[in-house]
Amino acid sequence: MNDPAKSLWQALGSGLLGATVLTVVHETARHLIAEAPRADILGMRAIRKVMDKTDARQPDDDTLHTWALGGDLVANTVYYSLIGLASPRYALLTGTALGLAAGAGAVALPGPMGLGTAPSQRTTATAAMTVGWYLLGGLATAGVYTLLKRR
Repeated sequence: MNDPAKSLWQALGSGLLGATVLTVVHETARHLIAEAPRADILGMRAIRKVMDKTDARQPDDDTLHTWALGGDLVANTVYYSLIGLASPRYALLTGTALGLAAGAGAVALPGPMGLGTAPSQRTTATAAMTVGWYLLGGLATAGVYTLLKRR
């Protein structure tokens, strides 16, 4: 029998792992690769934009960076957890679709949202890494989800 609470935790746990993989890759690469995507900068800009609209006091850059990473982890965990809506039989396909959609969105949406384009599409390599790394997060989610559903 399928336990809905267990299924929810499996999806969230899988999503958290995928989000963590994505964040670790982003954070490691930004120190090593000049053209690396900067999801952290997009997150910081988004937070600053909201805080400007509410006239809230702006935090220092280190605090803002920590908030951005935390926000990325939470948002990407919830997003990747959508894999739980699919049958485990289609987890790889679902994880691939989620990853590609997130990567395409991370390249295409920041400009229209007023966050700038350089962090995710400064060069062709930057855009390709952006899509690839979100795909990696989706695949990691699919792998863990498949394992958890077999247990």
